[in-house]
Amino acid sequence: MDPSLYKDVTVSRGLKYHYFLAPATDSSKPVLLLLHGFPSTSWDWKEQVSFFRKEGYGLIVPDMLGYGGTASPEDPAAYLSSLIVKDVIDILDAEKVSQAVVIGHDWGAKVASRLANYFPDRFIAYAFMAVAYVPPSTENKYEAMLEFTKKAFGYELFGYWRFFSEPDAVEVVEAHMDSFISILYGKDSHAMSHHFAPLGALRAWLAEDKRAEPADYLTAEEREFHKKELLDTGMTGPFNWYKILTSGLDAEDNKGISPENIVIIKPTFFGGAKNDRIALADVQLKSLGEVCPNLTYREFDAGHWVLWEAKDEVNQELLMWIQGLSV
Repeated sequence: MDPSLYKDVTVSRGLKYHYFLAPATDSSKPVLLLLHGFPSTSWDWKEQVSFFRKEGYGLIVPDMLGYGGTASPEDPAAYLSSLIVKDVIDILDAEKVSQAVVIGHDWGAKVASRLANYFPDRFIAYAFMAVAYVPPSTENKYEAMLEFTKKAFGYELFGYWRFFSEPDAVEVVEAHMDSFISILYGKDSHAMSHHFAPLGALRAWLAEDKRAEPADYLTAEEREFHKKELLDTGMTGPFNWYKILTSGLDAEDNKGISPENIVIIKPTFFGGAKNDRIALADVQLKSLGEVCPNLTYREFDAGHWVLWEAKDEVNQELLMWIQGLSV
């Protein structure tokens, strides 16, 4: 990611956003808005940026709230979806982009979901990587979700959300960042179902300062880059994305979404990660038919970090889907 192509903008609520901007070299092609998730920065999209720039597409790739060069408020309420989507629209407005194709990974997929709910007229189509479209819920179902996934799959898929919401989580993770990075980007994806996702598992892993065998989709230098990015900004912001969910703030915020915007009529793409042990592709796919009637589904033989692990396949499938859109 070329540092010279980054810009800063102050959005309407007074927060600074840092984002990568590459103008289109082919005016007939849409601008692509790429939204990263946890615990990342715009750098996550480097493989897609390189590929789609060569294809002539314009690209806007922000560091999301709490990450990189973007502001990192300490108050969890600053991370409500209704506020973040307006921030994103402010970036599009600053660049005079009236419509875009949005592609989100992980929590970036949640933001893409809310952009569809709040600003459907601003987007041509929606793509979701690893995490599918997230329909808005107006009830806090976190505890029920833990119980259901424990019974259905043998472990709580989202038990780590509770740890991230606990008062000492920032201190614990920052003190054991090498251990945290190692399991997050480990070679054996099954480690996520044993030592990351279940209740208490990640805290126990970090307390022993364990290490997982590294995956080969990141170099040692890239791991160090991620570590430095997270330690420089701190984990308060990243964990706030989880606190709004476990506290019920997110459910309350979703009450402002118009029911008519819950079903996405426009084209959608879901790239499922076959080996993701938390965002289970087949489970997510089952619920998409009713809310994404114009769906294209592709499954990739990769874990959660599908953008890197299956970069060539992801880029080609997204390109074919985008080329088929009516722009």
